[in-house]
Amino acid sequence: MAVAGEGKAMVEELRSEMGVVAFMNRVRRLIFGFGYFALFIVFTGVDVFPQANGQGQWSILPYTMPINPIHAALLNNGKVLVVAGSGNNPLERFQAAVWDPQSGNITALSLGWDMFCNGMIVLPDGRPLIDGGTIRFDPSFEGSANGAVFDPVAGQFTDLPAMADGRWYPTVTVLPDGTVLAFSGLTAAGSTNTKDEIFSPSTWSWSKPNAAGWGPPLYPRMHVLPNGNVFESGPNARSRYYYPATHTWSPVVATTNYASTRTHGSSVLLPLTPANNYKPVVMILGGGGAYATATTERIDLSAAIPTWQWGPSMSEPRIEMNAVLLPSGKVLALGGSGVDENASTASYNADLYDPANNTFSPAGKNAIPRLYHSTAILLPDATVWLAGSNPKRGTYEPRMEWYQPAYLFDSTGNLAVRPTVASAPSFVNYGQTFAVATPDAADIASVVLIKPGAVTHAFDMDQRLVGLSYTAGLGTLSVTAPPNSNLAPPGYYMLFLLNSSGVPSMASFIQMSTGPDFSITPSPPRQVILPGQNTSYNIQTYPSGGFAGTVNLSVSGVPTGFNGSLTNNTFNLNASNLNPSSLPQSYTMTVKGTSETLTRTSPLQLLINSPGDFSLSASPSPLNIIRGGAGGQVVVTLTPSGGFVGVTTFTISGLPAHVTATFTPSSISSGSTTLTLTASSTALAGTYTGMITGTSGTLVHSTPVTVTLQ
Repeated sequence: MAVAGEGKAMVEELRSEMGVVAFMNRVRRLIFGFGYFALFIVFTGVDVFPQANGQGQWSILPYTMPINPIHAALLNNGKVLVVAGSGNNPLERFQAAVWDPQSGNITALSLGWDMFCNGMIVLPDGRPLIDGGTIRFDPSFEGSANGAVFDPVAGQFTDLPAMADGRWYPTVTVLPDGTVLAFSGLTAAGSTNTKDEIFSPSTWSWSKPNAAGWGPPLYPRMHVLPNGNVFESGPNARSRYYYPATHTWSPVVATTNYASTRTHGSSVLLPLTPANNYKPVVMILGGGGAYATATTERIDLSAAIPTWQWGPSMSEPRIEMNAVLLPSGKVLALGGSGVDENASTASYNADLYDPANNTFSPAGKNAIPRLYHSTAILLPDATVWLAGSNPKRGTYEPRMEWYQPAYLFDSTGNLAVRPTVASAPSFVNYGQTFAVATPDAADIASVVLIKPGAVTHAFDMDQRLVGLSYTAGLGTLSVTAPPNSNLAPPGYYMLFLLNSSGVPSMASFIQMSTGPDFSITPSPPRQVILPGQNTSYNIQTYPSGGFAGTVNLSVSGVPTGFNGSLTNNTFNLNASNLNPSSLPQSYTMTVKGTSETLTRTSPLQLLINSPGDFSLSASPSPLNIIRGGAGGQVVVTLTPSGGFVGVTTFTISGLPAHVTATFTPSSISSGSTTLTLTASSTALAGTYTGMITGTSGTLVHSTPVTVTLQ
């Protein structure tokens, strides 16, 4: 026992001095070289799970994740942004963190709003964009219209202008022109958001919402194709295209073979390479209803009539799974369970899919059930991080696992010698030929770009692999960048070199762009004041693509009665002479940045609230309504306090479909409004708790009303 104790102290010392990757590699070398030391490691608490030759190596990391890792995005500095929000716990504070795989350090971050169940991608300039989240858990989820970006350099979040409506479980997609498509999710009223919106970094604003004309699933699986269109592959059975040029959706173009929806299954755009002529093939894996499927399907979108075809089955059924593209071009399918959120049916086998021969092979076994809210991501050292599991509200799995694929080992089971990237450019334009210095040039068999992952809820919204053409010289490779942004949407990519044995290098980050650029990010995007107060905005300019120019700022649209001044990137606004005719009052100004031929803008929003506050009450409650009859009425009374004079508008949520609600008058600042409810004969009978909400600027209050439909 004394020896084991001393050994454990030695291990802990190694852990503290080395990053997790270096530490675990040291462990592997010692295990492979010394059989007794291998036993020593086992008895001193380092969790290592050797697999059969050729299947790779699974390990449990020697520390835990302090927040629920529901959302994760790889940053261009090699660190991972982890977002929990409330972490599926309405009583929890809102949290995020940055994990450094090299040092093992985890930096905690606090959030100003609940980013739980958002959609996340990484903007072309390297900042993760968080879209939507949660404003209500019970009795049903309701989505937030908020958004934010995260600055990896400053380590802080900045809010975006709000969307037109809430999104809970949305999907976001970086389009070929660098804008971001947001689609689906639940609205602030809890219904499916059937409109799409486009975020433009050049104007730092959202487009007007566009009606899709169909009801999408939550977290739709979306992939940008080489022709610039977007393919929606699931989890619904009927697939469609989105056309960015016209902001329209196609009719159904293909229907899956699986008899049900593939809820919480995954979808991957398979590698696009010169060898396959960049042929777009999408694969869907697993998912299901209460019970999972092991089946997969593929669709060749270059075909004249694309059709879903059965693929090989995985070794186990998987729902709440993950699928990770590797530098080899293969896909690692892992995690999930046979019965949704049931750890006793956990799928531990990892499967490795090879698109070249359309087969799966074993990739070892992980050790911990990975169910709802688990995440997996490819790291820059070509290993895979696996974390999370949250099948029950209020608890989550803090232990993390680490997978070294078989390509990192030689035929004897030792770590293989890896090719190295001595130097590579930081920024590359489309179609450009660029030099990559490597002493292994003569032995390089492939060069690939992999877009860093942004994963949640069994789907990575960002990952894609693009193969590159190259020629080898003495100590250098002459590499040709992808010809256009349809193949590789703008942003940061990991450049991997693979040698003739299939061993990948460490990644070098390269930004694909059309040239130097910048965006304007106001912080905050909206200020809220009372009459007579002053305020200010911090105006950030964020460079991209090697931009190093000078940006000249100006502000336009300042309303009469305001005095504005711009000093040292701070816009100060004096509203002491303003006398709005009514409150609340909204204003939008525009900040413009120019640098030679580049012009970028961003809105500055101002809301002037009424002083004071208000409360609401409703009577009668309960209210009985005969379906198909005349309906019923509720009087909603607004009681002002503290000098409140704000105009207040009303909504009601929590009632079933086919119930119509109208407020007369539609807005008041004191007194009462009458809510009239009518229910058609098709409305579902039962007793419901409706929530009447009054909104005046940022002041929001609610009162319940019980409604029985007979």
